[in-house]
Amino acid sequence: MSQPRLSDHAYAAIVALIESEDLQIGDRLPAEARLAEMIGVSRVIVREALVRLGSDGITEVRRGAGSFVKGRPSQRLKAFMPLAELPATLGSYEVRFVLETEAARLAAQRRTPEQMIEVEAALGRLRTALLSSAPAHVEDRELHRAIADATGNLAFQQAFDALWPDVEKVMQAGVDISRSRPPEVIAVMLREHEVIVESIRAQDAERAALAMRWHLGEGRRRLMP
Repeated sequence: MSQPRLSDHAYAAIVALIESEDLQIGDRLPAEARLAEMIGVSRVIVREALVRLGSDGITEVRRGAGSFVKGRPSQRLKAFMPLAELPATLGSYEVRFVLETEAARLAAQRRTPEQMIEVEAALGRLRTALLSSAPAHVEDRELHRAIADATGNLAFQQAFDALWPDVEKVMQAGVDISRSRPPEVIAVMLREHEVIVESIRAQDAERAALAMRWHLGEGRRRLMP
């Protein structure tokens, strides 16, 4: 088993431990040495997995005290991906933070009037889908893809398309989880997209980048209960 796959295995095993032991937010995880023994990997692999879990908002390290549960993935995530796929799927956010934040910035600087029409149309379709009972992930993709197109750089489009298998699961889960919560959650999700599009329309590159990064961060947070 390669090093990345060992880290994925340890990541998934720690999430499974949180669930099986019904650990709540604020509960302490076993020490690294004990986790390594339980999972059957080295402490280096456990440490790497904990760093990734920390980036995804699931655990946090408190200096001198150990690792603690910070967030538990929503049970609804299981409807869209097996636990073994969780590390790669949530890990796609790290790439999206870099890729889509810069895409929004460049789209605001470079978009043509025709591309702006496409972005606006995609937002309209997403609004209709979110405010109905439709799945909405295809419309969500179309908007994010239209923003990548508006950079005028084919590499952004290709990179986004390469991420789509993992992004699709996240988008499906995000809408499903949000719809299980109070109605204002969907309204907030829609508003995040509107701010991105407003910023691109105004050609405010910094605001567009910040709005996209905020949206992605909130999207990852919505995957937790």
